[in-house]
Parts: sequence; structure tokens; C-alpha cells
Amino acid sequence: MKDRGWPVARLIRAWWRTRRLASTLHTRADIERWQNRRIARWMTEALPGIRYYTRLGARRLEDLPIVDKSVLMADFGAFNCAGIDGETGWRIFAGKDRAPAGFHVGASTGTSGNRGLYVISDAERYEWLGVLLAKALPRYPFEGARIALVLPQVSALYSATNRAPRLSLRFFDLKAGLETLAPAICDWKPDTLIAPPKVLRWLAERTPPTGIRRLFSGAEVLDAPDRAIIERVFKVPVREIYMATEGLLGVACEHGTIHLLEDALHFELEPVGTDGLVSPIITDSTRTTQIMARYRMNDLLRLRERPCPCGSPLRAVAEIVGRADDILLLPAIDGSRLVEVTPDVLRNVILDCDGRITDFRVVQVGPDRLTLSLPEPLSDLGPGVCAAIEGLFLQLGIRAMTDFDVGLPATGIAKVRRIERRWRANGGT
Repeated sequence: MKDRGWPVARLIRAWWRTRRLASTLHTRADIERWQNRRIARWMTEALPGIRYYTRLGARRLEDLPIVDKSVLMADFGAFNCAGIDGETGWRIFAGKDRAPAGFHVGASTGTSGNRGLYVISDAERYEWLGVLLAKALPRYPFEGARIALVLPQVSALYSATNRAPRLSLRFFDLKAGLETLAPAICDWKPDTLIAPPKVLRWLAERTPPTGIRRLFSGAEVLDAPDRAIIERVFKVPVREIYMATEGLLGVACEHGTIHLLEDALHFELEPVGTDGLVSPIITDSTRTTQIMARYRMNDLLRLRERPCPCGSPLRAVAEIVGRADDILLLPAIDGSRLVEVTPDVLRNVILDCDGRITDFRVVQVGPDRLTLSLPEPLSDLGPGVCAAIEGLFLQLGIRAMTDFDVGLPATGIAKVRRIERRWRANGGT
């Protein structure tokens, strides 16, 4: 389990293992047996060197505590073997210090206002890349790729790609602005484009690059209106990559279904609310530098009820609904409690109001008040959409008002959150 050998050899092993498992894991029982063996070995070899876990003496995964970003960042150095504490990590990330040889420090974009650090080794970067290639480019290395990757900030994860055979990758930093990036992307002539949905849609509506054979959406929720516009222009299906600061979590198969990476990670799925949503708790046994053991994510997923036509036994995601901290909390009519409204419920009501609505924002700004924003050309729809939202609230026994605001914020580097809760029940926004 230690990082050994030339990093590209790690890529090849990860690619080969992932392709082999795709042909040998046929049932849920197969997956669970494989995970149990791998996790048992990982706990024996990796955890004893990590300060947070040495005091626990746990022998089974279920004996470990569930942790989250706040626990991790409170004592970052206790979760990694690279000798990097939180203060040092931020200095390395800012370019003020250098990381120890063979290690890389990165950070999340901080969508929720709470940024998180991560540290990985060279070998782990190539492990990640090998799994991604096996999932997203199943004909690699017999077929190469010229990849344009558009994200808010460069990551040590992605820079490994340019040392892999038959792959060319160019990173486009979203901070430069889409008006600047669009000509550069077109001039580079990629055949594979990986970007957030807002970027894919912006390019589709203005200056779509030609020659695109593969499209991947990541880093944000891909809503149905965005997908329709993107696929209509590019004439290529959009496949989703489910990933976060915590790592690569899922990749859509050729049928468009996101399958969780249960052939690399272990997922516990916590029910959220009463309408079938779950939030993942992940254990990544491929990582030995910074331990991710029973780490609670902030995402809301809806699992697919029927098997995917691809036949994979890996659990399938019907929809990445959004973030748990964007569940709206609104008062019941009798004032007895707060009622939860998940983002997908409100999203469906808005989109069903009129087929012309392909973009919007709803923000909970107070305990019983929301703001709806629509593009300026659709301002006449505002009152009707507000009425539909308040009609939904009446059905749910909620007392809340919705104000209308014309115009949407400009597309920037921040992740698009069409439904966002800025008001917090414990006060403030």
C-alpha cells in the first residue's frame, strides 16, 4: 500500500486494476468482498502512521468515527503523514513555502465559504488519473486524447496528465474570464472538453469549439436545461464526472448514468429527509498520505432505482441534487417547526412554470423570505413563478414569501448554485 516505483507505473496499475475489476465484479457481493479485503489491508498498513487514528486502535472500519471538513481542518496535521499542519498547508498553497519533496498541497474553491486543504503524493496523483482514464476513456491507451480542462483553479491532480503517454492536457483557469478563455480553447483544438456546466453552456451559446468528440461536466450540478442546450449545440452527449476536493467519486458510463467509484472507494449512504435522498460518507483506501476514512460529504444524491443498461453492479446515481446546506429551512404555518425543502423540489416547480426558463436563482435570505431572480428577457414571468413557489409552500404547510428580482449575476469563477440558503437558523447569513 506504500507509494513505490515510478509514478507512471502507478497510473498503469490503477488503469489495469480498474479495467480488470469492471470485468470481474459482477454482483454487490463481489464488490463488498473486494472492498472488505482492501480496507482491512489499508487499515493495517496506512492508519498506524496517522496521528488521529493511532490513539483509537480500531480494527474495523465501523469502529472509526465519522469526520467532516470541520474536524479535518481543526487538526489537519493529524490526518496526514507528510508532516504538514494547517498553517503550513496554507502557506504552501499560497506559494510562501515549498511542499516536501514528492508531495503536493491543494485547496477547495470554498463554495460554502469554508475552504479545505488536501495533500497528496506524486504516486496518488497518478492513481487518480489511472482510475479516471479507465472510466472516462476506456479505449486509452490505444486511443489518445487532447483534453481542455476548465476549472476555477489549477490542481496538482490534473498536472499529472501531461506526463502520461498519448495524452495532452491544457488547463484553462476560469479566473481569467470566459471571454478571454473561449478563443484560447478554440485555438488549442481539443477533442475532449471537461468543464463546469456553466462553462459548457456559455461556450455553446457563444463560441463552441469544433471537433469535440467527448464532453464531460463536473464541479457543479448539471441541470436538465443546461444539458439540453449543450448537447444540442455540440451534438455530443454530456457525461458527468462526480468529483470534489475529497477526490474522484463517480463517472458516468456511456449510457449517461453516474456510477459511484465503489471499485476504488467505500461509500456509506446516509438518508437525508424522507424523499429518498442520501449523503455519502466515503473511505478512500487508495490514499495513504492524507487519510479519508468515514468522511462525511455535504452532497445530496438520489440513487437510481432501476439497474443501468450498462450492467454495472456499482451503485448508480439518478441525480446529484445539490448540497445539504442548501436545503431550505422555512417555518411551518403554525410556527411549530422548520420544514425542509430540498433543492430538487423547488427546481422542478420553477422549470415547470414555463419552457422558456432555462436559468434562475433562488436564495433564502431570511427565516421566511426568498428572492427569485430570472433573466431580464423573462421578467414578465416573475410574478407567476413567485406564485407557483408560494403555492408549493402552501401544499407543504409552509409560511414564506418570495420577492422577485430581475437579472442574474454574471458568470464568474464561483460555482453556480441555482438554489442557495444564505440564511442560517442559528443567525446570520
